[in-house]
Amino acid sequence: MTEEAEVATIHNSAGADYAFLEGGRAFSSGVIALPGFEIVRARFARLLPIAEGFEAIAAHLRERHRPLTALCAAELRSTAPVGPADFGAFNAGWVEVLARWGLFRNDLNPVARSNVCPVHDAPAQPGFHAFSYTVPTSTAHAGFLTTSDHAADAPGPRSFVIAGYADWEPGTPFPEGIVAYRDTSPAGLARKAACVLDGLQRNAAALGGNWDAVTAIQVYTAHEIGALVAGQFVPRGLARLGIDWHVCRPPLDGLEFEIDVRCVRRELVID
Repeated sequence: MTEEAEVATIHNSAGADYAFLEGGRAFSSGVIALPGFEIVRARFARLLPIAEGFEAIAAHLRERHRPLTALCAAELRSTAPVGPADFGAFNAGWVEVLARWGLFRNDLNPVARSNVCPVHDAPAQPGFHAFSYTVPTSTAHAGFLTTSDHAADAPGPRSFVIAGYADWEPGTPFPEGIVAYRDTSPAGLARKAACVLDGLQRNAAALGGNWDAVTAIQVYTAHEIGALVAGQFVPRGLARLGIDWHVCRPPLDGLEFEIDVRCVRRELVID
């Protein structure tokens, strides 16, 4: 990626504690901690409806002396895939909250996101599964969080989260631009997985994230992925992590395959 392109697509967040790769109005393509900060992921012990989840996130950030603008990524669960109009309506409400939090500015959304629909035990309404936020590295090591013994000044990978990437290339017609559209054969799924993984790797590289430092990969599809492991995941160094398969569908009708990845060394489960 050239320096000129980087200036056009990489922006600092409102709190200047993370940078983000420009995506669409609903979410960014990924986030990476700026020097002096790291990203922490928190998963809710139970799914929280969107409004309740935002309240819980705000309370969690207050307890850790972090501003609302420290929120950098979200993992959502929705009821079922919808068409573009309904998806757009949901996104409008989502952006409205982020704007109130001081995150959505200059028509740019810094918050990375995945939003998928469980095949089993689907929620009655959209909700939060998990979220990520920034903390100063010194704060993490001062006892606010359970940490490893990795010293604050030691060399190490910058933490990052790459947003959910689905089997539809941005900028192409929908649904005609879906890779292997309506083809869920082994060959079709392999094409979809390759497209998604290629996109994730591009976005990680654009942000300056170290792909070899990825700590977790989450795959969202209703289809069996075992046959894809050797051909798609092993060559990219991902099988060593253990692949976290969520039996979920992407949020838009017609999509079949979505993945997100992260490099996060501190993760919590909260009530």
